[in-house]
Formats: sequence, structure tokens, C-alpha cells
Amino acid sequence: QVEIEESGGGSVQAGGSLRLSCVISRYTLSGHCVSWFRQAPKPVPGKQREAVAVIDADGSITYGDSVKGRFTVSGDNVKKILYLQMTNLQPEDTSMYYCAAACWNTGGHWYANYWGQGTQVTVSS
Repeated sequence: QVEIEESGGGSVQAGGSLRLSCVISRYTLSGHCVSWFRQAPKPVPGKQREAVAVIDADGSITYGDSVKGRFTVSGDNVKKILYLQMTNLQPEDTSMYYCAAACWNTGGHWYANYWGQGTQVTVSS
């Protein structure tokens, strides 16, 4: 059973930075999809969370439009850790952030089979 544990959330002021980490146990990062999601600001049924950054199985990286140029995703295949470096954080980035594995894209939306419990990021103005 895949286990995912996130860490690194917290409270920062606008313009600040945070780095999230997640350990993905019993899963091979290389050659498989891993990702970061966050709770959608206006969730709808079936799309409660929005993809923030995805490393697809072929190594390609996709960022959500609102975080491009500010967030960077990376992975350590040996340690099985996925990172999300977040810079120039804004109040609208406030959300619960989730690490996820075994993800896929359907109809332009990302989904995943395995999820962590989430880590809260709060950005004050």
C-alpha cells in the first residue's frame, strides 16, 4: 500500500517562500506520475482539488496557470521525496496542499489514486 506523508506547510507573509516535502513510500517516483494538488478555491463535485504541479511518467512537468514562474516541483528518486518550492506566495495561495501519486490527466484535469493527508499553507497580506 502506497503511503504519502507531507510536511513543510505553515504561515508566511505575502512575498515569502515555503518548501513542501512529501515522502512517498512503496512507490517508484521515476517513470510514474507524482504531483501536488491544493484544495480548489471554488470546488465543484468531482473536482475538489486542483493540480498545482505534476511530474508525469515521462518526466514532463506541468504547472497550474496561477503558480507558473513561482512554484517549482522536483523529486528525489532515491529518497522517494517530492518537493514543491513555493516563492512569492500570495494570499490566494492559501489552501491545503496535497501530495499525490499515480496521477493521470483526463479531459484536461488531473486525478490521482494515492493521496497524503495534506499540509496547510496560509499566506497573510
